[in-house]
Amino acid sequence: MNFANACRLTLLAAIWGASFLFLRLAVPSLGPIWTISARIGLAAVFLALVAQALKQGFAWQHWREYLILGIFNTALPFLAYGFAARTLNASMMSILNATAPIWGAVIMALIIRKMPTFKVCLGLLIGILGVAILVGFDRVVSQTGAALGIATCLSATLCYGIASAYTKLKASHIPSFQVAHGSMWGASLFLLPLFATSQPISTPTPVVWLAIAGLAILCTGAAYLLYFRLVREIGAASTLTVTFLIPVFGILWGTLFLGEHIGSNTLIGALIILLGTALVTGFNPLASRK
Repeated sequence: MNFANACRLTLLAAIWGASFLFLRLAVPSLGPIWTISARIGLAAVFLALVAQALKQGFAWQHWREYLILGIFNTALPFLAYGFAARTLNASMMSILNATAPIWGAVIMALIIRKMPTFKVCLGLLIGILGVAILVGFDRVVSQTGAALGIATCLSATLCYGIASAYTKLKASHIPSFQVAHGSMWGASLFLLPLFATSQPISTPTPVVWLAIAGLAILCTGAAYLLYFRLVREIGAASTLTVTFLIPVFGILWGTLFLGEHIGSNTLIGALIILLGTALVTGFNPLASRK
């Protein structure tokens, strides 16, 4: 990995880490459904404009894949994080997000009916231990609704695992940009009935609108373009290392801009979860530098 791609990978982690900060700013005013609907809808429009500029046609024949991935890779996990943002801080959400590859490995093992290796099983157990340490000793857990928030975060990463397995088995032949663009419209269509029947909690301030713009344009539209460029240039395995960097920035942004308290259990739990994820995914830091 050259210096330019290393910078791009770090930038992507910083952007995705900021999504939890933006959620904490927007959800109290707009509510989860309006926040996520605005995020996905604006991102879909942004990617449509990019597609027009790049003269990329819309492959309608893949509408089924767009809808399924839109639901499991975008709409449901984004909604889950939106609801979790009402009670959990940005740091904890970003750390729990790192469990997504663990779910992906488990789901693939179930689908192909093959027992995971000892290394993968060990990583799974370590990841569970890390989650237990993270949530078992954090004062955030004592707040009303925190347990439900943790459960929704883990359900979001489960959805990512399902989407990852589906992509490998059913959608790997579709160009990456088409998947990103089409799935945004699939997610928007899925959320439309919820959006039409809900209302924002209060009148949004300029800060809230900036947070929505950050979520839609920066953390979704632009981040997807950056992500797929990295996949093309350094490969999917090396790009996966962004998973290990997102919690770093999630904690950093939460501490700097929201004044979140970071306890020793947060850092220990995060490190153990990342160790488990590394074992499950077969991550090798030396190989990723080649």
